[in-house]
Amino acid sequence: MARIPYPDLTQAEERVRTLAAAMPPLNIFRMLPHAPAFLRGFGQLGAAILSRAALDARLRELIILRVGRRSPAPYEWQQHVPIGRACGMSDEEIAALERDDAAAPCFDERDRVVLRLTDELLAGPRASDGTLSAMRGHFSDRELCEAVLTIGFYMMVARFLETTGVDLETAEADPAAVMKHVRRA
Repeated sequence: MARIPYPDLTQAEERVRTLAAAMPPLNIFRMLPHAPAFLRGFGQLGAAILSRAALDARLRELIILRVGRRSPAPYEWQQHVPIGRACGMSDEEIAALERDDAAAPCFDERDRVVLRLTDELLAGPRASDGTLSAMRGHFSDRELCEAVLTIGFYMMVARFLETTGVDLETAEADPAAVMKHVRRA
């Protein structure tokens, strides 16, 4: 149950109602209008991560699920498991993340370095020199920076979800519906 009530959009400014109406019909987006000045920027950064990044979508979802599981943020996990599958993640990979097994044989070296980067940034503000070097050996500087920003964004999302107590959705996320809204942002 939400720790604070969802805002009553009938009492919000027209601009906020319009922005909220353009977001996917999910509980996180029902809670965000409490911070109306952040609504547009949150949506734009989230949309850029989900639809305009050079980083492979499967690796992006690997990051998001790792952040969601280790934070822990059950809402993020619930929403991104079907998106991860739609982006090519296998059930074996999702199960390995769920049991916190980054060394599972289903992950290749690129996956493992992305998971190591994610874990290091979950633990502190700076990746080790070894992890940074390994990332640069597998990814462009753009992809590396996008990975760091994705980790940071979803860490923020997890903290927002858990602090406000955003309710889990009653149905599994529909990746196509979410991406339809993302492309409009």
